[in-house]
Amino acid sequence: MIANNPPNASYAELERRFARLSAVNRAGAILNWDRSTMMPDGASEDRADQLATLNVIAHEIMVAPDMPDLLACAEAASATLDPWRAANLREMRRSWAHESALPADLVEARSRATSACEMAWREARKNADFKALLPTLGEVLAITRRIGEAKAAALGVSLYDALLDEFEPGGRAVHIDALFDELRGFLPDLLGRVLDHQRSKPAPLALDGPFPVEAQRRLGEELIRIIGFDFHHGRLDVSAHPFTGGTADDVRITTRYDEADFSQSLMGVLHETGHGLYEAGLPRDWRRQPVGNARGMVLHESQSLLMEMQACRGRTFIDFAALRMRQAFGKGGPAWTADNIHGLYTRVAPGFIRVDADEVTYPLHIMLRYRLERAILAGDLALADLPGAWNDGMRELLGVVPPDDALGCLQDIHWPDGGWGYFPTYTLGALAAAQLFAAARAANPGLLASIGAGDFAPLLGWLRENVHAKGSVASTDEILTTATGSALGVAAFKAHLESRYLPA
Repeated sequence: MIANNPPNASYAELERRFARLSAVNRAGAILNWDRSTMMPDGASEDRADQLATLNVIAHEIMVAPDMPDLLACAEAASATLDPWRAANLREMRRSWAHESALPADLVEARSRATSACEMAWREARKNADFKALLPTLGEVLAITRRIGEAKAAALGVSLYDALLDEFEPGGRAVHIDALFDELRGFLPDLLGRVLDHQRSKPAPLALDGPFPVEAQRRLGEELIRIIGFDFHHGRLDVSAHPFTGGTADDVRITTRYDEADFSQSLMGVLHETGHGLYEAGLPRDWRRQPVGNARGMVLHESQSLLMEMQACRGRTFIDFAALRMRQAFGKGGPAWTADNIHGLYTRVAPGFIRVDADEVTYPLHIMLRYRLERAILAGDLALADLPGAWNDGMRELLGVVPPDDALGCLQDIHWPDGGWGYFPTYTLGALAAAQLFAAARAANPGLLASIGAGDFAPLLGWLRENVHAKGSVASTDEILTTATGSALGVAAFKAHLESRYLPA
């Protein structure tokens, strides 16, 4: 709850301005969602203009000439602020530092370039034609470098760390390198042992399709309602790349369907539901202020991966969901037993597509993207050489080579959309998810039984209290330490993989 003690006048004015800024950004979020789901192709130029204008308006609010004085005066009187307002002021300063580093024309250029590149990416991916994307992606890269350089100078960090900081406040490559080194120290051996273990048992039976899209949609909606998704404050739609958008009061999640394989869509829906539940659980009294925003993408990805991987690929949930799967598609027989479905959902196999990857190989996909984006940003890898470098990295890390660029370097929207520095948060989120789920189970010994009964209230309640309701009042490591007893690390993730994929 917001404390009753009155803030100083400068702080009060900052709250008013950031509430207005929040409204502009929330409007942009809905327009962005519509662009990726329902907007007709012919409207792309007009939508790019709308979004660019909103981004410039937001930028102008943030970098108003008197903003530095307002921040300084509020900070000088910060002793009068309660802890939430003090944290909000800290987040205001951080937001201003990022935004004030950029001129308005660069903000507008980024918005227009990423809008154009996203539309070009859709066609290039459809046609497996990286060369067609190269001109617009090159423009996005050039603008991203300019942004990174400007923010690096303002924040006193490297170019990559400045971009990473947009997605994970305080995130630094040196920390990622240390964690990824630990993962590389055991993942190859673990993967080999898991594959050997799988070969020692009969392979699970394939599920017989086809699986009509409408039946998939109904099944997904049924299960996410059970988990806690509120359709009075949210929607499920279709997009080329699954994502969560909208606002905390209007959560928009998307998926894509394949009538030959319903599991990818279903797990994608469960993944995005984790994101949506985090947004919906943010502190209501602070939703128009920076401190009420999600802490960063590490915690955001932890919530999606906790729901999809930790909870919904576990045997207890599959026992619950298998009956609903059979009913949804009118199926039966040995392939549709909970035991077989669980075997399919925990099958480990190196593959081409990141979003379809299992828990053991997924970090290797992220390590490749992290390596490549750092090399490209540093100028050590030419953008035109990305497809070849991608294929070489896939061969090295996963032992497979994509047959075309649609299954290779064109599969993700992040770089066309300007998300340079985002990728490592996926694996950092997986580490956090393992820590959080282990802590939730320790706090509630009956948690798995509840999930097996279709009761997610204990899990969601624990997450609401220990993660969602914290907003940005503390750092990622502080939130994790309070909830789990330790800062972000690898141990819980390793223990989880060994327990699930190498049972005694």
